Amino acid sequence: MTKKTITFEFEKETKNSVRYQEVPEPGQAPVAGTIYLQKWFAENAKTIEVTIEKKD
Repeated sequence: MTKKTITFEFEKETKNSVRYQEVPEPGQAPVAGTIYLQKWFAENAKTIEVTIEKKD
């Protein structure tokens, strides 16, 4: 199993969701790019972290 924690920063608000843009590690390509979260969950968060677990 491989785990990776990715940081996302607020990009913009849409009608029902909030768009976050990935902040890639220096010298690394983005893993996910962008992510949308529902407004009821994201609330006013300017930064979020998402952990992805890859099961081999």
